[in-house]
Amino acid sequence: MLRWFQALMPREEAFFDLFEAHARTLCAGARSLRDLLQDGGEGVPGYCADIARHEGEADEVTREVLLAVRRTFITPFDRADIRDLITSMDDAIDQMHKTAKAITLFEQRRFAPHMVTLGEVIVKTADLTAEAIPLLRALRTNATRLNAITEEVTRLEEDSDQLYDKGMAALFHGPARTDAMAFIVGSEIYDHLEKVVDRFEDVANRISGVLIEHL
Repeated sequence: MLRWFQALMPREEAFFDLFEAHARTLCAGARSLRDLLQDGGEGVPGYCADIARHEGEADEVTREVLLAVRRTFITPFDRADIRDLITSMDDAIDQMHKTAKAITLFEQRRFAPHMVTLGEVIVKTADLTAEAIPLLRALRTNATRLNAITEEVTRLEEDSDQLYDKGMAALFHGPARTDAMAFIVGSEIYDHLEKVVDRFEDVANRISGVLIEHL
């Protein structure tokens, strides 16, 4: 009877496997977005399609996590924390997809230097997230490194704020002087890119919350 009951209950480890699968989509999406900004040109539609594909893969993982939360008798940590963590991760790649959709809408093929640098920051925050997620399997053992990662993500978010400000200033004093539409389009893209980093900071904050509650 016990064996039959256990067979119905998803493994606790499955949550970590799913978190890590989602983190891989974050890294893939972040790299596609960075490459889009760096390369520009005729490759932009292909990169946008890649981002949309990664976002779809992430949605599937998110659905699996939320279903497992309802089915699992014993979870590795609080159910609300699990939902909040996977939702914040999904919000990050959703924001990448929104960025790609804005770029598609405005038919952009060239990107300002500060946009390119923001793309590099996004990859760094995605990689830090991917490093942190497996460490959640042993919170107490990995607490020091997890705290360091979340602090680094917060620092990168502050860097992204400065890049946003510098990029907007360059936009205002450059193309926007003669082309109002350039300012509207550029500011929209900057806003989306900065929000991607904000969403990764949300993930870091969720991880910090799990640490506080369970240590």
